[in-house]
Amino acid sequence: MLRGGAQRGAAIVGSKMNNVVNSSQQSRSKVLTVENMNPHVKVMEYAVRGPIVARATDIEKEIKAGVEKPFTEVIKANIGDCHATGQNPITFIRQVVALCTYPDILMDNKEFPSDAKERAKRILAGCKGGSIGAYSDSTGVEVIRQDIAAYITQRDGGVPSDPNNIFLSTGASDAIKSVLKLMMTGKGGNEKAGVMIPIPQYPLYSATVAEYNAHQVSYYLDEDNGWALSIEELKRSLNEAKDQCIPKVLCVINPGNPTGQVLTRANMEAIIKFAYEENLFIMADEVYQHNIYAEGSEWFSFKKVLIEMGAPYNEMELASFMSTSKGYMGECGYRGGYCELTNLDPGVMAQLKKYISAKLCPPISGQVAMDVVVNPPTPGEPSYNQFVQEKMHVLSQLNEKAKLVTKLFNSIPGMSCNEVQGAMYSFPRIDLPAKAIEAAKADGKSPDAFYCFALLEETGICVVPGSGFGQKSGTFHFRMTILPPLEKLRAVLEKFKIFHKNFIQKYS
Repeated sequence: MLRGGAQRGAAIVGSKMNNVVNSSQQSRSKVLTVENMNPHVKVMEYAVRGPIVARATDIEKEIKAGVEKPFTEVIKANIGDCHATGQNPITFIRQVVALCTYPDILMDNKEFPSDAKERAKRILAGCKGGSIGAYSDSTGVEVIRQDIAAYITQRDGGVPSDPNNIFLSTGASDAIKSVLKLMMTGKGGNEKAGVMIPIPQYPLYSATVAEYNAHQVSYYLDEDNGWALSIEELKRSLNEAKDQCIPKVLCVINPGNPTGQVLTRANMEAIIKFAYEENLFIMADEVYQHNIYAEGSEWFSFKKVLIEMGAPYNEMELASFMSTSKGYMGECGYRGGYCELTNLDPGVMAQLKKYISAKLCPPISGQVAMDVVVNPPTPGEPSYNQFVQEKMHVLSQLNEKAKLVTKLFNSIPGMSCNEVQGAMYSFPRIDLPAKAIEAAKADGKSPDAFYCFALLEETGICVVPGSGFGQKSGTFHFRMTILPPLEKLRAVLEKFKIFHKNFIQKYS
């Protein structure tokens, strides 16, 4: 026990040590701050899950807490999340995934059909240790890649596909980012990689271009011509960008997101010829290939068209992307996707496989779901009739909803909406009064965001402002999914019609 001077000395030493510690704690700043973090991440924007969606989530919490609103629920029509809006899973997909997940118990269950069990056994035999809990090859389970290649060959009328040119991914988004990564020059200034993307576009592309410090080369789709892709516009955008970057890749979304158009074969051939002349790598986002609604519209893969055009076009480089998240499946949460590479340089392919190996492998359950998409029940198998019935029900409902949405938006004065030929979205144009534009400016928002926030606060309907996808200057749009159940969608559209009329009156 310390006494007298010793106690006072110890106290002084302790005090000084505390001061040193406190001083150190006060002077040490965060290693990572908004000011010194990666500037390219700060530039990124992703409107589909942006501020308006955050506000929608807050409103949901307010409703649960008892806050009174002029509506009882938030309708999130901002994102193509099929099951979140009420779509039922396809039975056969879930059966195969369940069997692969818990085979020891479920394989003897008589409620599971034999064709589901056969597929599960084949997939498990291709997994290390017979378990989807094991890593797969970085490019994906080999038997699943074989099934994807067989599917593509059949889909494209016999155009061959090689499983060695296919890699599975965590949704199509991950594959798109992986291929875009290969395009980067690693340089700045006018030596950045130029990436041609459609406007309006799915914000993944602009966000990834910003993240990778590439140069966005925007080409505008022709709204007055059904969101057509004009070759003259491609030439204009490319020529204007050539002194700012090294153009390397042309991204095409078909069917379109958010615009819902389906490219004609003649248009696709012209696009391929343009890419050949300009020495561009084509990236074809084809995740909505099952979602075709408009009479007279027909979907072709870019690979099929490119190969059937013959030399020299059939030797061009192409990356094509597919996903379990869209189509009739809507299995967003499994994050299943794949990329097929056509005519890629063998050395580049080796580098790509090295790159994706650092991510080990995509989720195996997502790979299983993808396998069912490309290897569904066939005529004569026990699950065939139910599978076809469920698939056609989803697609017929989407077809009806596409027509309903197009018709209603075109019936409202001051609005116009091109036919939703495919995909899962409408992208109507709204004519906003000058007073609304002034009010938006005063509120620090773009006019279309101002409109969409008002729609959310007054009706509970959550849509995404067109500015998040890109649009011609002076035009205003929003993207709304066609996914809510038919009766709910009808009610949503009626609420929207009333809101729009009141909004225009208020600011006229």
